[in-house]
Amino acid sequence: MTAGRQARAVRLGPRSVAALALVSAIGMMAFGWPLLADSASGLAHSKDAPWLFAALLPMLLAVVVATIADVGLDAKAIAMLGVLAAAGAALRPLGAGTAGVEPMFFLMVLAGRVLGPGFGFVLGSVAMFASALLTGGVGPWMPFQMLTMGWVSMGAGLLPGADRLRGRRELALLAAYGAVSAVLYGLVMNLQGWPYIAGMASGVSFVPGDPLDQNLARYVAYCLATSLGWDLPRALVTVVLTVTLGGAVLKALRRATRRAAFDVPVAFDQG
Repeated sequence: MTAGRQARAVRLGPRSVAALALVSAIGMMAFGWPLLADSASGLAHSKDAPWLFAALLPMLLAVVVATIADVGLDAKAIAMLGVLAAAGAALRPLGAGTAGVEPMFFLMVLAGRVLGPGFGFVLGSVAMFASALLTGGVGPWMPFQMLTMGWVSMGAGLLPGADRLRGRRELALLAAYGAVSAVLYGLVMNLQGWPYIAGMASGVSFVPGDPLDQNLARYVAYCLATSLGWDLPRALVTVVLTVTLGGAVLKALRRATRRAAFDVPVAFDQG
């Protein structure tokens, strides 16, 4: 391994990048189609679309995981993935149902930072899947949660300065990213359920076929009225944990990465 260069548990090749781009594009369509569907098409009034997307996303995520595994997910990376996914899944119930307190975000951001965007996407998706099984939160929303958490952890792996930025400046960067991503996670996940919630006040309800700007205004009002009280505490907890525990966790992850020697292929002695 080159001195000063941070090892990556998953090496992204052209197929992996293409698969990540595909699932991200389909994911954005899955979240945003109600706002963009033309009222004359009939799609804007469809009730089957969210179920179709919920069925489609796991298959797309499987394609991404398989593609990444074909490029560079070896036994050492799988072992670390299992440990971190289990840790993330165990952290989520600690704050479940308590005003958006979700310490899981802190670990997903730091792991994505150290182990790279490819590993981060797989880790975020697998950890969210495991936590859903642990907490009984299995439903049509689960694939959307998996995809969004994958984006959160992948984004941390794409932040600048992975090979040179250390200390307080790195913690400040990760804390800022963690806060923004924690809020954006809530805003994006609102799009998954908001169009199908009936009985809300007209000022915050989705109106199929209405102009984009009007529905966006209702969506912002809905977020302010319902989810911001969860999103801001989630962001605050992520910042506090990153600032207080981030240095130690980053050192531990980097030490484990060096010892795992992901850049060194496994070889068996024939002697």
